[in-house]
Amino acid sequence: MMLAQAVTASRAALRRVTVARNRLQLSQARHDRRDWQVKRRERTRHLIELGGLVVKAELVTLTDDDRAVMLGLLGEAAARLRTEDREQLLLLWRRRGQRMFATDALPDQP
Repeated sequence: MMLAQAVTASRAALRRVTVARNRLQLSQARHDRRDWQVKRRERTRHLIELGGLVVKAELVTLTDDDRAVMLGLLGEAAARLRTEDREQLLLLWRRRGQRMFATDALPDQP
């Protein structure tokens, strides 16, 4: 009976130590300041912000979350930016985007 109690106590202690080790590793990972880690976090934040713009533009709902359609739309915009009208398009889209940010709403028509 003593052996069973000792094994149970050892298992419980092992669980506590494992939990504590995992918490410590997570805490260290959150505060990791290595250059590659900082760059990775910055890139992740940038990608999340870009995804937020896709949601804000209501592309997700308007396309029923069809990623191929969204990529096609973005590809079309990229192709148009490769034309001679680049500066005019950028100006037009920048103004439209600024108005959308200012009103925090989307226009009903293009």
